Amino acid sequence: MQMRAVYLAKKGGAESLISGEIRRPDPESKQVMVNVHATAIIRAETQWVSTFQNRSGAARPFPIVLGHEFSGVVESIGPNVSGFEAGVEVFGVNDWFSNGAQAEYCVAEETGLARKPKSLNHTEAAVVPISALTAWQGLFERGNLQRGQRVLIHGAAGSVGMFAVQLARWRGANVIATASANNLNFVQALGSDEVIDYQKTKFEDLICDVELVFDPVGGETLERSWKVLKPDGKVVTVATASGESGDSRVRDAFMIVRADGAQLAQIARMIDAGELRVFLEQTFELDQARDAYARAGKGGVRGKIALRVLD
Repeated sequence: MQMRAVYLAKKGGAESLISGEIRRPDPESKQVMVNVHATAIIRAETQWVSTFQNRSGAARPFPIVLGHEFSGVVESIGPNVSGFEAGVEVFGVNDWFSNGAQAEYCVAEETGLARKPKSLNHTEAAVVPISALTAWQGLFERGNLQRGQRVLIHGAAGSVGMFAVQLARWRGANVIATASANNLNFVQALGSDEVIDYQKTKFEDLICDVELVFDPVGGETLERSWKVLKPDGKVVTVATASGESGDSRVRDAFMIVRADGAQLAQIARMIDAGELRVFLEQTFELDQARDAYARAGKGGVRGKIALRVLD
């Protein structure tokens, strides 16, 4: 069977995306097929190794579908799936090395899904999974952030940073954040105790002795972050280029988010309880994917941009 999709027919960036019909996937053992209602834009995805290569390093076959976070309704389940059934509203993340969700259907491991937050519509829910999981795993798993500790969060108005501020505040940490001048009030409203305008002031001149630095920015910002740590403090970075750094200290600090349905379920409960706010910048229709990527590239985005696949 065929399905409507936006995809790459050759290696290239978002400008190479085309709309058309491709073969619909089938769920395998422990997989769920989701009728996608919305997915989110991640600009860097066309630069990921996993977009064009499989785990063994061989080239992935075209067509390649982008978009690995989504919200939708379970269409069918494969063998050995016990937690979901057809008709259930879900949101989640699927395998980086498989086709994504910029299509009418995608498949995902059961362990990468959770029930959609009831208080969000599908376009709002679609922009949550990767950003929220990245913040959760970076702060709590890798960073072991505890109540009363001081954490410095860079890029706090970004799609990951805004979840990191809220989660760190929920944990009871003392939150220091960096942001641009036009986002200072926004980040403070998210729960930061102190916000530093990184364009005006060097954060290392104002703070020291923090237990954790959470960094979605990388580069010079990451390099300067080591100066503000306590002797036993940690840096966690999710900046893409950090994983390829020649500095072993940076490579050790780097993490890649993983799909985790149990964590997503906790995040959904927090959203429904009003403990986490979600920010959706703009929604485009599926066949406007090129325009959506172009908008994301202009900057000034609070939250993420969604693609609506099904009303």
